[in-house]
Amino acid sequence: MKAISWAGRERDHYFGPFTFTMSGRYRSMGIMLGSGDGDDYPGCRLRIELYWFTLHTALPPIIKPWREWREAGYWDTHAREYGFMAAEGAVHWHYGPQTHDSTTTKSKCWFYPWQEHTCIRHSLYDLEGDLFATLPEWGFRHKNGWTVRNAIESVCPIAKFDFLDFDGERITATCRIEEREWKRGRGLFRLFFLGRNTIGRSLDLQFSSEVGKRKGSWKGGTIGHSIKMLPGELHEAAFRRYCEQEGLTFIEGLKP
Repeated sequence: MKAISWAGRERDHYFGPFTFTMSGRYRSMGIMLGSGDGDDYPGCRLRIELYWFTLHTALPPIIKPWREWREAGYWDTHAREYGFMAAEGAVHWHYGPQTHDSTTTKSKCWFYPWQEHTCIRHSLYDLEGDLFATLPEWGFRHKNGWTVRNAIESVCPIAKFDFLDFDGERITATCRIEEREWKRGRGLFRLFFLGRNTIGRSLDLQFSSEVGKRKGSWKGGTIGHSIKMLPGELHEAAFRRYCEQEGLTFIEGLKP
């Protein structure tokens, strides 16, 4: 049996059918028995994660992938998994097909009540870092909430910067400062965090084209995400720092 690739050549170490990988920034603990679902993770495997490392063991085909015939003329195939993983404040239980479809997937998630966060504020800031507006809540209980949020976001001041991607393509980034506040804990556990809400400021990034070495592939590059801002930073300082970290070349700021 061939060892399973998990994190790539730089972090994987192979010993026969075993793959040993030191953990990166994402750490979890648990054990999961799974079947292969394609080229990325072929065959059955047993995965054991202990925060600092992950151990994969290739297994005989004791369980088979889930599959369902589609009218378009192909088999929709996904892995079957059995076990649990604890990470980032929650325990994930898998007990069958993992189809990413709520009607067919077999999984449950239990969040630790002492680590749950409820967002109570989402604010936007202008080019000087001053409060521009706090967005209203939205959802089926808040009539026109989503429409009002979109209207506010459309007039919030933004900064634009040009940069070169790894392949030399010139791309424009649209940046906006956002801040969110969360209440910590749920139920009785919230009493442990009275007066200690969590506040995080981020720079929302939207790119005019795909960014990253995966662009053009079936996985695709990123077209937008958020980065954490440091105290005292404004748009340009935070974006320049992002470019340095990601190997991008900052060119210039553009007029809004």
